[in-house]
Amino acid sequence: MNVRRLIPATALTAAVALGATALTACSGTAGAAGSSDGKLHVTASFYPLQFLAEQIGGDHVKVDTLTKPGVEPHDLEITPKQTGQLSESDVVLYLKSLQPAVDKAIAQSGVKNVVDAATLTKLEVHGTSGEEDHDHAAEGHDHAHGEAGEDPHVWLDPTKYAEIAKGFGAALEKADPGHAADYKKNTDDLVAKLGALDTEFKDGLKNTASRTFITTHSAFGYLAERYGLDQEGISGVDPESEPSPARMKELQAVAKKDNVTTVFFETLASDKTAKSLARDTGLTTDVLDPLEGIGDRSQGSDYFEVMRSNLKNLQKALGAK
Repeated sequence: MNVRRLIPATALTAAVALGATALTACSGTAGAAGSSDGKLHVTASFYPLQFLAEQIGGDHVKVDTLTKPGVEPHDLEITPKQTGQLSESDVVLYLKSLQPAVDKAIAQSGVKNVVDAATLTKLEVHGTSGEEDHDHAAEGHDHAHGEAGEDPHVWLDPTKYAEIAKGFGAALEKADPGHAADYKKNTDDLVAKLGALDTEFKDGLKNTASRTFITTHSAFGYLAERYGLDQEGISGVDPESEPSPARMKELQAVAKKDNVTTVFFETLASDKTAKSLARDTGLTTDVLDPLEGIGDRSQGSDYFEVMRSNLKNLQKALGAK
């Protein structure tokens, strides 16, 4: 099973207070930055936070995202225009350390009203199997994930995603008290939907022939931890890196021992490695989407559709009964 240890993080209640405090400069009426449409302008760093801001903000916010559809968020480069967009935003919602370019741009923009989603729940380090310690920098990769082995993909656990929703909803209530009741209702509605999704995953993965899944991208530590599964990453947190022959041999043994049927790949990265392992082991391939973005190849049009597609693919691969 995945082993984890807690990173010191602000407790949820304190984080909500911090998020709200960070937004006091734009408290009052929506669009306090001088926007002509009267809406609160929110810039989200990538899709999961964009979706959350849209769901909670509703008609009272205008949400822009720095990471366009189909773009791998770790590789995002920020343009001067986007840095300017940040400085003009009423609120910026991001996940610190996931996208180094975003962290840098936020620091340069001088924007005051920033909410770091990582402070709204507990981030954890998952001791997942995979070549976590190989040198990304030596291979030309710059995927920052905080500490070695840290899994930032917290939104793939509906329960933790709901905690982030609660914190951001409270921050919007403070930023725009005139619409606080609507933000509260929208937050409650979203949290309820996420609770229902959590129940679907629990029930759908309760009885399976196998508890182990193999994936090119070790992005599913939170999901695996929540539902009692074992994630075996081919190459660790970087979906583009090449696994060693020794790791490929290990995974062949794991597949045989744990009755694994499928190697998962994602839509925003190459499926070359997954297909190579599947070919060598006689396994099939399928999509397990880390939901870092919605693109033409995504198996759904929003967070809930893609998560339910992930559940369906996991049930099939694990032999759900």
